[in-house]
Amino acid sequence: MRTWRGGWPTMDELEAIFTREDMTFEEAVDYFKERVPVPPAQFYKLAAKYKGLAFTVSGYTSAQILGKFYEEILAALEEGNTLSEFQANMNEFLAAEGYEGVTPFQADNIFRTNIQTAYNVGHYEQMTDPDVLALRPYWQYQAVGDEHTRPSHLAMDGRVYPADDPFWDIWFPPNGFRCRCTVTSLSERQVREREIKVDHGLPRSAELPDGRYVNILPDPSFSTNPAKVRFEPDLKDCPESIVRVYQNREKGNPATAP
Repeated sequence: MRTWRGGWPTMDELEAIFTREDMTFEEAVDYFKERVPVPPAQFYKLAAKYKGLAFTVSGYTSAQILGKFYEEILAALEEGNTLSEFQANMNEFLAAEGYEGVTPFQADNIFRTNIQTAYNVGHYEQMTDPDVLALRPYWQYQAVGDEHTRPSHLAMDGRVYPADDPFWDIWFPPNGFRCRCTVTSLSERQVREREIKVDHGLPRSAELPDGRYVNILPDPSFSTNPAKVRFEPDLKDCPESIVRVYQNREKGNPATAP
C-alpha cells in the first residue's frame, strides 16, 4: 500500500497514479465500501452529517444504475481504473439500459468528487494515527490556487490549525464538488522554524491577494468531515438502509447495499 503522510497529489495527477498496479489506498477503499447507494431524493433529505454514509448520482433513481456507478468508482479505488475507463464503462452500461451516456463534465464531476472524498478520508485516518499525531500535530490547508479555485477555498490556502481543532470538523476537504484542496501535516519544529501562525476557530471572511473580500464557507452539503461521520455517526433518524449497513460493519459483517 502507498501511504501519504505529508502532502497529497492533486486530482490532475490521479489518473497517472491510478495506472500503478501496486497502488491501493486501503483506507480509502474501506471507506467507500461502507457507503450506501441511495436515490438523490433520499440523499438530499439526509442531514448533512449523514451524507458521508451515502452515495448518489444526480439524475438517476434506478437502484441498478446507482449500483453500477458505485461499482465503477470502487473499481477505480481497488484496481486503479482511470477516469476514461470509468466514463467508457458507464456509457456502455447506460446505452444498454436505454439511457444517454454521461458527458465528460459529468463523468469528471462524479469521479473526481467521490475519489477525492475517499482518499481524503483515508488520508485523515492515517494522519490521526496516534504515532503520526505525536510527530505532526499541526495540519495545513492547501488550495491549488489556479483560475479554477473557488475564492472561499483560496482564502483558506496556507492556514494552519492544530489537528484537534474543531475547524477540521467543517473544513476537511473536499469542500465542494470537484474540490482539489488537500491537507498537509506539519511538525512542531516546522511550524516554529517557518514562523507559521497557528489559527483557532472558524474564519468568517478574508481579503484575497487581488483585493476581493470573500465570505469563508464550504460549498452547500460539504460542511462536515466525512471521516468523522464515518467513525462516530449518530444514527437517529438515519434511513434504515444506512443504519443496517453501519451496524453490519460494526459486527464485522460485510457491508451490503440495499
